[in-house]
Amino acid sequence: MPAQPSGETRLGGASRNSQGSRKSERKRGKNGGAEEDRDKLADAAKEQAIRLLARRDHSRLELQRKLALRGYPADVIEATIARLADQGLQSDQRFAENFVRSALNRGHGERKIRAGLQSHGIDDSSIAASLNMDDEQWLRLATEAARKRFGESPPKDDIELAKRGRFLTNRGFPCGLALRAIADLRQI
Repeated sequence: MPAQPSGETRLGGASRNSQGSRKSERKRGKNGGAEEDRDKLADAAKEQAIRLLARRDHSRLELQRKLALRGYPADVIEATIARLADQGLQSDQRFAENFVRSALNRGHGERKIRAGLQSHGIDDSSIAASLNMDDEQWLRLATEAARKRFGESPPKDDIELAKRGRFLTNRGFPCGLALRAIADLRQI
Protein backbone atom coordinates (compact mmCIF):
# COMPACT_ATOMS: atom_id res chain seq x y z
CA MET A 1 0.00 0.00 0.00
CA PRO A 2 1.43 3.42 -0.91
CA ALA A 3 2.37 5.71 1.89
CA GLN A 4 -0.35 8.11 3.05
CA PRO A 5 0.28 11.74 3.94
CA SER A 6 0.51 12.23 7.68
CA GLY A 7 -2.81 12.32 9.56
CA GLU A 8 -4.73 10.48 6.83
CA THR A 9 -5.72 6.86 6.52
CA ARG A 10 -7.21 5.02 3.61
CA LEU A 11 -10.44 3.16 4.44
CA GLY A 12 -12.59 1.43 1.84
CA GLY A 13 -11.15 3.46 -1.00
CA ALA A 14 -12.02 6.83 0.49
CA SER A 15 -9.32 9.05 1.81
CA ARG A 16 -10.07 10.37 5.31
CA ASN A 17 -8.20 12.76 7.53
CA SER A 18 -7.59 12.13 11.23
CA GLN A 19 -10.98 13.67 12.18
CA GLY A 20 -12.77 11.09 10.04
CA SER A 21 -14.25 13.47 7.47
CA ARG A 22 -13.68 13.16 3.75
CA LYS A 23 -11.27 15.46 1.99
CA SER A 24 -13.99 16.60 -0.40
CA GLU A 25 -16.06 17.95 2.49
CA ARG A 26 -13.35 20.51 3.15
CA LYS A 27 -13.75 21.81 -0.39
CA ARG A 28 -17.56 22.16 -0.18
CA GLY A 29 -17.58 23.94 3.12
CA LYS A 30 -19.26 22.96 6.33
CA ASN A 31 -22.92 22.96 5.17
CA GLY A 32 -22.54 23.60 1.45
CA GLY A 33 -23.23 20.00 0.46
CA ALA A 34 -26.31 19.67 2.62
CA GLU A 35 -27.81 22.89 1.28
CA GLU A 36 -27.00 21.86 -2.27
CA ASP A 37 -28.66 18.47 -1.71
CA ARG A 38 -31.71 20.19 -0.18
CA ASP A 39 -32.02 22.47 -3.22
CA LYS A 40 -31.81 19.50 -5.58
CA LEU A 41 -34.45 17.70 -3.53
CA ALA A 42 -36.75 20.75 -3.63
CA ASP A 43 -36.27 21.06 -7.41
CA ALA A 44 -37.05 17.37 -7.89
CA ALA A 45 -40.18 17.67 -5.73
CA LYS A 46 -41.33 20.68 -7.75
CA GLU A 47 -40.78 18.85 -11.05
CA GLN A 48 -42.72 15.83 -9.77
CA ALA A 49 -45.58 18.03 -8.56
CA ILE A 50 -45.72 19.86 -11.90
CA ARG A 51 -45.87 16.51 -13.73
CA LEU A 52 -48.80 15.48 -11.52
CA LEU A 53 -50.57 18.81 -12.06
CA ALA A 54 -50.04 18.59 -15.82
CA ARG A 55 -52.30 15.53 -15.94
CA ARG A 56 -55.12 17.06 -13.86
CA ASP A 57 -55.70 19.44 -10.96
CA HIS A 58 -54.83 18.05 -7.54
CA SER A 59 -55.82 19.32 -4.12
CA ARG A 60 -53.12 20.33 -1.67
CA LEU A 61 -53.75 17.17 0.35
CA GLU A 62 -53.47 14.93 -2.72
CA LEU A 63 -50.13 16.48 -3.68
CA GLN A 64 -48.86 16.10 -0.12
CA ARG A 65 -49.79 12.42 -0.09
CA LYS A 66 -48.33 11.66 -3.51
CA LEU A 67 -45.06 13.48 -2.86
CA ALA A 68 -44.74 11.82 0.55
CA LEU A 69 -45.20 8.40 -1.09
CA ARG A 70 -42.27 9.29 -3.34
CA GLY A 71 -40.10 9.89 -0.29
CA TYR A 72 -39.86 13.67 -0.09
CA PRO A 73 -39.55 15.19 3.41
CA ALA A 74 -42.57 17.03 4.81
CA ASP A 75 -40.87 20.44 4.94
CA VAL A 76 -39.81 20.19 1.28
CA ILE A 77 -43.34 19.14 0.31
CA GLU A 78 -44.93 22.07 2.17
CA ALA A 79 -42.51 24.59 0.65
CA THR A 80 -43.02 23.14 -2.83
CA ILE A 81 -46.81 23.23 -2.66
CA ALA A 82 -46.76 26.77 -1.23
CA ARG A 83 -44.57 27.90 -4.13
CA LEU A 84 -46.86 26.25 -6.67
CA ALA A 85 -49.92 27.85 -5.07
CA ASP A 86 -48.24 31.27 -5.14
CA GLN A 87 -47.52 30.77 -8.84
CA GLY A 88 -51.14 29.77 -9.48
CA LEU A 89 -50.21 26.23 -10.52
CA GLN A 90 -52.06 24.60 -7.61
CA SER A 91 -55.41 25.82 -6.35
CA ASP A 92 -57.83 24.02 -4.06
CA GLN A 93 -60.66 26.24 -5.31
CA ARG A 94 -59.96 25.36 -8.96
CA PHE A 95 -59.68 21.67 -8.01
CA ALA A 96 -63.05 21.86 -6.22
CA GLU A 97 -64.75 23.53 -9.19
CA ASN A 98 -63.43 20.90 -11.62
CA PHE A 99 -64.34 18.08 -9.23
CA VAL A 100 -67.90 19.38 -8.86
CA ARG A 101 -68.33 19.86 -12.62
CA SER A 102 -67.15 16.31 -13.29
CA ALA A 103 -69.36 14.82 -10.56
CA LEU A 104 -72.41 16.73 -11.79
CA ASN A 105 -71.82 15.42 -15.30
CA ARG A 106 -71.81 11.89 -13.86
CA GLY A 107 -75.16 12.57 -12.13
CA HIS A 108 -73.91 12.64 -8.54
CA GLY A 109 -75.79 14.44 -5.79
CA GLU A 110 -74.72 17.01 -3.22
CA ARG A 111 -73.89 14.57 -0.42
CA LYS A 112 -71.64 12.39 -2.55
CA ILE A 113 -69.85 15.40 -4.02
CA ARG A 114 -69.39 16.98 -0.58
CA ALA A 115 -67.92 13.73 0.79
CA GLY A 116 -65.56 13.48 -2.18
CA LEU A 117 -64.31 17.03 -1.70
CA GLN A 118 -63.82 16.47 2.03
CA SER A 119 -61.79 13.33 1.33
CA HIS A 120 -59.51 15.47 -0.85
CA GLY A 121 -58.96 17.94 2.00
CA ILE A 122 -61.08 20.80 0.66
CA ASP A 123 -62.30 23.17 3.38
CA ASP A 124 -66.00 23.73 4.06
CA SER A 125 -66.10 27.29 2.70
CA SER A 126 -64.66 26.19 -0.66
CA ILE A 127 -67.10 23.28 -0.76
CA ALA A 128 -70.04 25.60 -0.09
CA ALA A 129 -68.88 27.98 -2.82
CA SER A 130 -68.49 25.12 -5.30
CA LEU A 131 -71.91 23.58 -4.54
CA ASN A 132 -73.82 26.81 -4.93
CA MET A 133 -77.02 25.41 -6.45
CA ASP A 134 -80.64 25.80 -5.38
CA ASP A 135 -83.09 22.95 -4.69
CA GLU A 136 -84.70 23.19 -8.13
CA GLN A 137 -81.35 22.65 -9.83
CA TRP A 138 -80.65 19.61 -7.63
CA LEU A 139 -84.16 18.29 -8.34
CA ARG A 140 -83.62 18.68 -12.08
CA LEU A 141 -80.28 16.85 -11.79
CA ALA A 142 -81.81 14.00 -9.75
CA THR A 143 -84.68 13.61 -12.19
CA GLU A 144 -82.27 13.53 -15.12
CA ALA A 145 -80.04 10.95 -13.39
CA ALA A 146 -83.07 8.70 -12.79
CA ARG A 147 -84.24 9.13 -16.39
CA LYS A 148 -80.81 8.30 -17.72
CA ARG A 149 -80.63 5.12 -15.62
CA PHE A 150 -84.22 3.90 -15.89
CA GLY A 151 -85.56 5.51 -19.05
CA GLU A 152 -88.63 7.65 -19.61
CA SER A 153 -91.21 5.19 -18.32
CA PRO A 154 -92.64 5.77 -14.85
CA PRO A 155 -92.10 3.14 -12.14
CA LYS A 156 -94.51 0.20 -12.56
CA ASP A 157 -94.92 -0.68 -8.89
CA ASP A 158 -93.66 0.10 -5.41
CA ILE A 159 -90.67 -2.21 -5.80
CA GLU A 160 -89.53 -0.28 -8.88
CA LEU A 161 -90.19 2.97 -7.04
CA ALA A 162 -88.01 1.86 -4.11
CA LYS A 163 -85.28 0.77 -6.49
CA ARG A 164 -85.16 4.23 -8.06
CA GLY A 165 -85.18 5.88 -4.65
CA ARG A 166 -82.21 3.76 -3.51
CA PHE A 167 -80.39 4.59 -6.73
CA LEU A 168 -80.76 8.33 -6.16
CA THR A 169 -79.81 8.22 -2.48
CA ASN A 170 -76.75 6.12 -3.31
CA ARG A 171 -75.85 8.78 -5.86
CA GLY A 172 -75.79 11.33 -3.05
CA PHE A 173 -79.18 12.97 -3.29
CA PRO A 174 -81.03 13.58 -0.01
CA CYS A 175 -84.00 11.27 0.60
CA GLY A 176 -86.59 14.04 0.33
CA LEU A 177 -85.16 15.24 -2.96
CA ALA A 178 -85.05 11.68 -4.31
CA LEU A 179 -88.73 11.24 -3.43
CA ARG A 180 -89.62 14.49 -5.21
CA ALA A 181 -87.65 13.41 -8.30
CA ILE A 182 -89.43 10.04 -8.34
CA ALA A 183 -92.78 11.79 -7.94
CA ASP A 184 -91.92 13.91 -10.97
CA LEU A 185 -91.15 10.73 -12.93
CA ARG A 186 -94.45 9.16 -11.87
CA GLN A 187 -96.35 12.05 -13.41
CA ILE A 188 -94.87 11.47 -16.85
